[in-house]
Amino acid sequence: MCNCYKVSTSQTAAISVTDLTKRYGERNAVDHISFEVPRGTICGFVGPNGAGKTTTIRMLLGLVKPTTGVGTVLGEPLTHPERFLGKVGALIEGPAFYPALSGRENLKVLATLGNFPHDRVDQLLDQVGLLDRGSSKFKTYSLGMKQRLGIAAALLPSPELLILDEPTNGLDPAGIQEVRELLGDLAGYGLTVLVSSHLLLEIEAISDDLVMLRDGKVLFWGQTKALLTAQQPTVIASTTNPQDLARLVEIATNSGHQAKIVDEAVHIVADITFATSFNKSAFAAGIVLSSLVTARPTLEETFFELTSDN
Repeated sequence: MCNCYKVSTSQTAAISVTDLTKRYGERNAVDHISFEVPRGTICGFVGPNGAGKTTTIRMLLGLVKPTTGVGTVLGEPLTHPERFLGKVGALIEGPAFYPALSGRENLKVLATLGNFPHDRVDQLLDQVGLLDRGSSKFKTYSLGMKQRLGIAAALLPSPELLILDEPTNGLDPAGIQEVRELLGDLAGYGLTVLVSSHLLLEIEAISDDLVMLRDGKVLFWGQTKALLTAQQPTVIASTTNPQDLARLVEIATNSGHQAKIVDEAVHIVADITFATSFNKSAFAAGIVLSSLVTARPTLEETFFELTSDN
């Protein structure tokens, strides 16, 4: 078992799995994982390639049968997906639509196939910001518009839970911003969203909770804020003379702190209280600092720290 950060869990979880495992031959693609996703939250689902994210999502959707372990989705057991799939919307591996049909026509086809009310089509186009382009053919849509239409399709059954696998894959910054704003709006409506993404800056910006996988195991699950505030802050010092950087590293290490040079600045693992004494020590050594700031690691920095081989 790993040393995982962990926080108190909600009494009413949208997703709850215990000791969930999926084995292919001699390899565990998902290895005895346990986590919960509280209702009404956006939960980021992150990990390196091959960590087991997609396999886990497929188990949650009833597409793959677990080898061992138990779990529930919206209070119903994983072994009976027919009991919960009607309340779950999903966008897996990108949307697939008829290129020559309009966005509205594509949604109407899906509404007919799923026996969903057709009057939801324009409501959803409006909700995802595509009402003014509803009559345009799908092949004329930008990548961001295509992803938003895919999310609209996932919302057709009026789900309580939305599962998205890499919804910002291939999008430019404008498209990413569109999807981020949409997910924030959906969470405001009380929808639970599980979103897998390799864009950790986006996950940090939108997620309430986080599940982090590595080699098929859960490395962390809990509140995103709890993970980030638990990380050791960094004091970042710059000087106008690059030759002084090595001396600054020496001053910091002599004070018992880890330090290294990153992008022409010295990064010191220490809290804000060390900054004042460090500034005095640098001045006493004849070094004038051009800047001295403190920062906590981003989710991306924390992710690479926790998932590195070291």
